[in-house]
Amino acid sequence: MGDFNPQGSQLVYVVVADHVAARIRTVGRYSPVPAERDLAQEYGVAHLTVRRAAQVLRERGLVETVHGRGTFVADPLPESAPGAPAQVRGRSADM
Repeated sequence: MGDFNPQGSQLVYVVVADHVAARIRTVGRYSPVPAERDLAQEYGVAHLTVRRAAQVLRERGLVETVHGRGTFVADPLPESAPGAPAQVRGRSADM
């Protein structure tokens, strides 16, 4: 999972969003994104914290949520969004 450290001055949901964005940037694909409850367990945070993190990622244009199907990496990823890979535009590798 890397260097996830929710302690500090930043809001926990922003730290989670930044960490997921970094995972997307590093691998170029994180599609579909695991379920919110699974991410909450993985990060050791509340489900609502992950829900707010997912909202941040949607606002950044990094992910899209399809009701009843899940959350997916946006295709194509915006080049200027925080966490968007500069060289990877498609979905090339699993996390």
